[in-house]
Amino acid sequence: MLKFFQWIYTAYAALLFFVLMLLVGLFVLIPLLIHPRGDIISFVFIRFWIGAWSFLTGVRYEVHGREHIDLKQSYIYIFNHRSNLDAPLIPMVVPHRVRAIGKKELSRVPIFATVVGKLAVWVDRSNPVSRHKGLEKLIALLKKGISVVVAPEGTRNNTNQTLLPFQKGAFRLAIETQTPILMMAVIGADQLMKRGSWLLKPGIIRVYYSKPILPPATLSKEEVDEFTEKCRNRLEAMILTHE
Repeated sequence: MLKFFQWIYTAYAALLFFVLMLLVGLFVLIPLLIHPRGDIISFVFIRFWIGAWSFLTGVRYEVHGREHIDLKQSYIYIFNHRSNLDAPLIPMVVPHRVRAIGKKELSRVPIFATVVGKLAVWVDRSNPVSRHKGLEKLIALLKKGISVVVAPEGTRNNTNQTLLPFQKGAFRLAIETQTPILMMAVIGADQLMKRGSWLLKPGIIRVYYSKPILPPATLSKEEVDEFTEKCRNRLEAMILTHE
């Protein structure tokens, strides 16, 4: 019986998400089309969209460590990816103008891809050319002062491991552009929407920030490997501390 009500609740949440998206979609798109800094206005409407959805579904966010964020500094945000709720979480907890790396498959989702497509960098991870073009776009964004959000595990973690092995692209990018890494430990999202399931329940998602980590000065393989491992160890420790 409880599972039945959870299906009803999930259907309501999904319908509400897309209805709100249709209502605010033009207000997200138009500023992006008419001015290079239109994303400032677009993010106001995105946060209204996700905020209204969260309020009406009973999903809440607690953010700890905001004092580590300098609004005048762009960052490469990295986070642990365990749930489909991680994507709508980002505009609610990240105060910057950001672009997120998205799987190429999501660019084919009707309406959704149109609304959020200009705020994402679509990458086909199996295609070296696509990865290279994506990297060039991210470098250009960081030079403009726009932050980037990356899930360095590369995919949703459906295992019992705290973190999957990290891909090194975000860390090479940090070194190449001398952009600090800012870690977000996302706790509880996988309890509201469990790994491997589309069923949702209300509750609280907690996000913890730590002090930014400055990248090394050189792009040698050893420096990239050590920097990647340092960031992974920090994020793993954050997760284990707050779970």
